[in-house]
Amino acid sequence: MIKINFNIEIDEKKTTEILKDIARDKMGGWMELPKKYDMGEFARIKEAAKKINEESEYLVCIGIGGSYLGHRAIIEALRPQSGTKIVYAGNSLSKRELDYALEEVGDHDFSINVISKSGTTLEPAIAFGAFKEKLIEKYGSKEAASRIYATTDAKKGALHDEAVAEGYTMFVVPENIGGRYSVLTAVGLLPLAVAGVDIDKLLEGAAGAVEGVVEPAVKYAWMRYKLGKKGYDTEVFASFEPSTMYFNEWLKQLFGESEGKNKQGIFPASVVYSTDLHSLGQFMQDGRRNLFETIIDFPTDELNAKAVQAVRLAHTEGGIPVLNMGVPSFDEKGFGELIYFFELACAVSAKLFGVNPFDQPGVENYKNELKKIMAEE
Repeated sequence: MIKINFNIEIDEKKTTEILKDIARDKMGGWMELPKKYDMGEFARIKEAAKKINEESEYLVCIGIGGSYLGHRAIIEALRPQSGTKIVYAGNSLSKRELDYALEEVGDHDFSINVISKSGTTLEPAIAFGAFKEKLIEKYGSKEAASRIYATTDAKKGALHDEAVAEGYTMFVVPENIGGRYSVLTAVGLLPLAVAGVDIDKLLEGAAGAVEGVVEPAVKYAWMRYKLGKKGYDTEVFASFEPSTMYFNEWLKQLFGESEGKNKQGIFPASVVYSTDLHSLGQFMQDGRRNLFETIIDFPTDELNAKAVQAVRLAHTEGGIPVLNMGVPSFDEKGFGELIYFFELACAVSAKLFGVNPFDQPGVENYKNELKKIMAEE
């Protein structure tokens, strides 16, 4: 299990109340999910992944935020082997990036996994339209529909209605699990399985964490909260493995969207060492002391392990609180455990700051402004 390098006194009564509150929340379905996963859906995910692998050289994963960051983080980190390459689209409004993705797929055989609870989010909607048109041009409407996998709401929404009407294979975004907590649902498991990730071991790691990481996750949440109240308003997630860059991106979304409300929360940033020691390392060592560092300490080679030790010593001496998360293994089981650890810690931390961990009202503001601007044209 994950080990931490610090101890801290916590308010046991308050912690118990928070954990019960999270479990009762209408968006708290992720808490017991790894131990109570719908095995019927799990089997359907594996069957769909096998079909995609057999008939497609590419799977185009279309989604933004929690609809893609979690599974991309694991795929990029583990670099599994598969005959089907994952291509990502719909995570920005850049036409250049969309054109690159379309060109990469080219005339190869491909399928689409479009991931959106509503189906109306602009970025994935545009990308889905472009790739669906390409799919129909290549295969015709009937076969194109058989190559589209929609992960969406179970009962309603634009994508749900289209999937039912056109006969797409459908998977569910659970009603009681928000996007940034959804990597262990079909949102993440289908592309992970296609990419060659062992999703059985991933869930095994997460299931063990349901009880096994509660104590360190709660202590980490309390440490963040107390550091925040002392003026440490920025947390820098540090990894020493370059392939975990997208895991850092998932962490930034998880904590940023969950905590950043009502002028509360800790700003999440990230670095990858030793690369960033030759740039941001100067600021980390001698800059403003408003930040603390969380090292995600994966098992690594001897030289990298010495770098972890050196950074921990240097930055501590430089006046930075350094928190260390010792991850037991760099594999599916280790990442399953790590995902659950941070989900739980984030939810508890947000509650300590007095905010709802599961909504994101600020994200809607830019969407509304963009709609106004587009309507004026």
